[in-house]
Amino acid sequence: MKGRNIFYIYSITLVATIGGLLFGYDTAVISGAEKSLQAYLVNSLGLNSWVHGATTSSALIGCIIGGIISGIFASKFGRKKSLIIAAVLFFLSALGSSLPEFLFFTKGEPTMGVLYMFNFYRIVGGIGVGLASAICPMYIGEIAPADIRGKLVAWNQFAIIFGMLVVYFVNWGIARGQSIEWIDNIGWRYMFLSEAIPAGLFGLLLFLVPESPRYMALQGNKDKALQILTKINGLQKAKDIFNDIEETVEKSSAKLFAYGKVVIIIGILLSVFQQFVGINVALYYAPRIFESMGAAKDASMMQTVVMGLINVLFTILAIFTVDRWGRKPLLMVGSIGMAIGMFAIGGLAFFNVIGVSTLVFIIVYTASFMMSWGPICWVLISEIFPNKIRGRAVAIAVAAQWTANFLISSTYPAMMELSSAATYWFYGVMSVLSFIFVWRMVPETKGKTLEQIEKIWKK
Repeated sequence: MKGRNIFYIYSITLVATIGGLLFGYDTAVISGAEKSLQAYLVNSLGLNSWVHGATTSSALIGCIIGGIISGIFASKFGRKKSLIIAAVLFFLSALGSSLPEFLFFTKGEPTMGVLYMFNFYRIVGGIGVGLASAICPMYIGEIAPADIRGKLVAWNQFAIIFGMLVVYFVNWGIARGQSIEWIDNIGWRYMFLSEAIPAGLFGLLLFLVPESPRYMALQGNKDKALQILTKINGLQKAKDIFNDIEETVEKSSAKLFAYGKVVIIIGILLSVFQQFVGINVALYYAPRIFESMGAAKDASMMQTVVMGLINVLFTILAIFTVDRWGRKPLLMVGSIGMAIGMFAIGGLAFFNVIGVSTLVFIIVYTASFMMSWGPICWVLISEIFPNKIRGRAVAIAVAAQWTANFLISSTYPAMMELSSAATYWFYGVMSVLSFIFVWRMVPETKGKTLEQIEKIWKK
């Protein structure tokens, strides 16, 4: 489009999506370390599977906190400064999680105090994830031109999945050829420490990108907002967008329910269903699932890498179809695929069939999620809320998402002890309900500016 600075747009998006990469890296690093943590910090202290589940999922407590405060941070400090704060939290968490004995305890001697400190550092990282998960797509959505907004926000999901894939390779590389004893005592530390590298890079690069023009307009800095819009879109298009932004900033009420409760409910349910379909069970516990199928530890890590590659490929499919096919069709097709995958896995578990067929249906399930609910949920959350309430509304949706994530992930080990088949069937039922929800409640937003979407709720 004439006047549009594509290189500048993609450069800003690339920097912002490093936050997504760290989101994926931080949440998936536990997949390679969770069995070692069970041996080092849970079993050695005589603790049960509930403690193991809570330790594996402790970062999610931080994610909930980060999600809740993201609206306050985004509104008070701006999108850019909030992301810098998230980068600092990622960096501190990487260092602390790798050496939870720092200052207070003796390295190599597991105690309850070490367990508490490990969980504390994971929660710190989780707060960073919660901030990044809310603000990265919000920032990209506010920067991006309407006709490519879906694609650009979906790149954030690609970065999340790519971050998971990178850490699967890192974990596999650290564990490859090493003894179980070395991994359980030393290897898991390197897995967490490795996150410090992308965290530091993210923090430095953020100083090179601008603040969101819509945030600048909300703060009354209209000249700066127009300047940024002009650099992105060209002068004439920037003036048109700026006029629309001014209208929403000046006329909209600041109350959370100024546009009705439906838009808030849709945002919350998008978030909850994205987690209740069980995706993070497959991501966090992937090596354990493959080991239960008979794979050796390093082979299970490699199978996890293969699954990660498939996730990346299907996320790319969503990126190139979201602005062409629309949000709703992709979500509904994904729900059907996830239901098929989970019901099949549950059936195989019920009849105690373990083999290639299980792997096939895990791939069907995860591929269906990655081409639909993975990226599209974030696209919709970044765009459906009106300008004046976006920070707070996104915070509520993201906090709901991480709460649902924590509930699903922390209960998985105990649910599997009761019935593995019923566990997977539960996720299958959630997939069916997610289809009905999208069909009945979610509006199509393809090709609309954020201000045009806002008019849907005014009606």
